[in-house]
Amino acid sequence: MTVQHDTGEIQQAPVAAFLGSHLNGRTDEELSSEFHTLLDSVRAHGKKGSMTITIVVDPPANGVESAPLPIGIESTVKAPKPTPVKSLYFLNADGQPVREDPRQMSAGVYRTTDGTTEFRMADTSTEYKDA
Repeated sequence: MTVQHDTGEIQQAPVAAFLGSHLNGRTDEELSSEFHTLLDSVRAHGKKGSMTITIVVDPPANGVESAPLPIGIESTVKAPKPTPVKSLYFLNADGQPVREDPRQMSAGVYRTTDGTTEFRMADTSTEYKDA
């Protein structure tokens, strides 16, 4: 904080300047990298994301008023992720997920008129038959 002696106005340093100089600029570089990663992820997935920057200030050591204040910067990025691809499953009699509908008969299994099932090979010949 700086006081203008001629006007008495108090000028405070911009927080952006503080972030830019914290840890000799390393914090600014890390935050910028995280920010651009967030932007790329939002553009790629078409979903919103967020970045939270927290400035943590600890009290002076041993309560000494003139002691230095430890200040740290923490950031959290919530970047969107792609929507996971889903696949459809049926539950069999045991409650297990299976790809084929357990209520459907398998190819080649036919139900006869008396209610029993029999297996017949499908005609896979490529010869045409006369009608």
